[in-house]
Amino acid sequence: MEQATTDGALFGFLTAVDAPGHGLFGGYLVVDARGRPVEFLCTAPLKVTRAQQILYGATLHGHLHGEQVGSTLLAESESQPLVVLTDFEPLLAVRSHTSLPVAAVKRPDEAGEAGFAVGSVRILATASDEPVVRERLAAMAAAVDLSEPFERIRLAIEEAQRMTPPARAA
Repeated sequence: MEQATTDGALFGFLTAVDAPGHGLFGGYLVVDARGRPVEFLCTAPLKVTRAQQILYGATLHGHLHGEQVGSTLLAESESQPLVVLTDFEPLLAVRSHTSLPVAAVKRPDEAGEAGFAVGSVRILATASDEPVVRERLAAMAAAVDLSEPFERIRLAIEEAQRMTPPARAA
């Protein structure tokens, strides 16, 4: 396994916010190893129609979060992070659309004994991603609370909502 260094290392934080009256926003913040922002991307609000709910059925969340939100944001990003973290489990579906390791960040009360501890959070990753995620997060977790960047994304999305008129039903 290659040894990850923190010099120039980038980390991606991916989340989604369901905003009543607007729809679903996706946000992606890339930070350096000290938690400083390098890049921020936000989707336009997505409104799921009743027809989509019917046609996609049980595959709707994987399609909506993995493809329409997650893979779109990662594809538009100019940064290449060492790992992508999410605090919204449906976004783990993005893993099948990227070569980057993807993991969920959970507070200990949410994760139980699953995953592994990093600072004040637990990290849930696939068995194949866990060793590389564990290694790559070790140095960053000493400098950054891994749950904090998600709050920055949510606040930035709130700002975007103020500039976006409410979505209308078709």
